[in-house]
Amino acid sequence: MMSKDKVLIGMSGGVDSTVSTLLLKEMGYDVEGVYMRLHSKPGYHEIHQTRAEKAAKFAGVKLHILNKEEEFASKVVKPFVKTYQDGLTPNPCALCNRNMKFGALIELADDIGAKYLATGHYIKTDGEYLYQADDQSKDQSYFLFYIDPSIVPRLLFPLATRHKDDIKAYAASIRGLESYATQAESSEICFVEHNYTDTLKEYIDVDMEGEVLNTDGVVVGKHKGYMHYTIGKRKGFSVHGAHEPHFVLKILPQTNQIVVASRDELEVTRVVLERVNLFDKREEFDAYVKLRYRTEAVPCHVKIDADGAVVELKQSVFGVATGQAAVFYDQDRLLGGGWIIDTEEMRDDT
Repeated sequence: MMSKDKVLIGMSGGVDSTVSTLLLKEMGYDVEGVYMRLHSKPGYHEIHQTRAEKAAKFAGVKLHILNKEEEFASKVVKPFVKTYQDGLTPNPCALCNRNMKFGALIELADDIGAKYLATGHYIKTDGEYLYQADDQSKDQSYFLFYIDPSIVPRLLFPLATRHKDDIKAYAASIRGLESYATQAESSEICFVEHNYTDTLKEYIDVDMEGEVLNTDGVVVGKHKGYMHYTIGKRKGFSVHGAHEPHFVLKILPQTNQIVVASRDELEVTRVVLERVNLFDKREEFDAYVKLRYRTEAVPCHVKIDADGAVVELKQSVFGVATGQAAVFYDQDRLLGGGWIIDTEEMRDDT
């Protein structure tokens, strides 16, 4: 059945959002697009906004230009920098999705009278929950764990059951859009040009040589500045007389020191969370949890306490970083997640 409901779609100028726009048109929706200016990386918008405008013209949809650079700086970039300053590992994409892509855009959808908001994310929804995409290699559900659950009934994801190769082939088959099929993939963190430390250097001094400690607090080497490291990293620092690999176990920002240990000392079996966001009202449950993007989900038991949670892992996980997201799944269904504030190493009681 053809729909004439209005839908607002985020258009980045990439192949995914471009094809999503065309698919929505094919489904009969009344489509309007929006290009978001979130940062001022030199040359970025000259390329991507132009592509979005070309795609919108091709699809015959009105394109709104939404400048949210100030809000993005305060709600995404500033927390990104502060998280590294605090010796933690940030997840800016999850913050951006809540505050910008599914925050500011739902406000614009309301303003223009759009019933739905669509994006080119690889993720599925049934109007109540979000689910992993059919294309597991592109699934983006991990980064959407923190969005406002109340907007889920209004979300559309045209690429839910599609695969990236098919999307590129679709674009390549359309005269005038062939170049969208071959353009380079956008970087995972849009405002980071090459390395995250290059971005940090615009705000703070990251190159401050410091001490490497072992777990007994003894100085065993040097590092090039604590913000260069995340939990589990094994390179970029020296350990005098080491005969086995050492990994970053802790980061001590106040003293510009890092603590290193052997791999087995980075095995974690318990994780504590804050700012938990769930898509239904659960207080204690079994699930699978991803503790970083591109990692395998492991079985766990979760106990919610106010807006926090304690997660008991049923198998140990290496190198869990505070500041990252713990995201819960029931099979392919996204249950929600929270922000890691503490971990506990595996204990050997024998």
